[in-house]
Amino acid sequence: MSEDEQKIVEELQAELAKLKVSDLLLQTLYTVSSLGYHRLSGETKDLEQAKLAIEALKALVPVLQGSVPEEAVRDFQQVVANMQLAYAAAVTEEN
Repeated sequence: MSEDEQKIVEELQAELAKLKVSDLLLQTLYTVSSLGYHRLSGETKDLEQAKLAIEALKALVPVLQGSVPEEAVRDFQQVVANMQLAYAAAVTEEN
């Protein structure tokens, strides 16, 4: 490994040492919710993927309780509820 590569590895390890699991989970929930919403309508509509996003959010949101601000948990609980309503409407629309 070259000296430059070693330096990059050390910098990455230093960044990882600072990262909290709760921060990563919040970012993951944000990403999953965004993808899920995009799969509920339009050209990217894929209800199977939207349902998977909803189920993932339902599983992960409770895990964050006590580790992140309560308003973040409430916000994601509201996102789940909104996505479930949008999913139900999209399923009804298809039938």
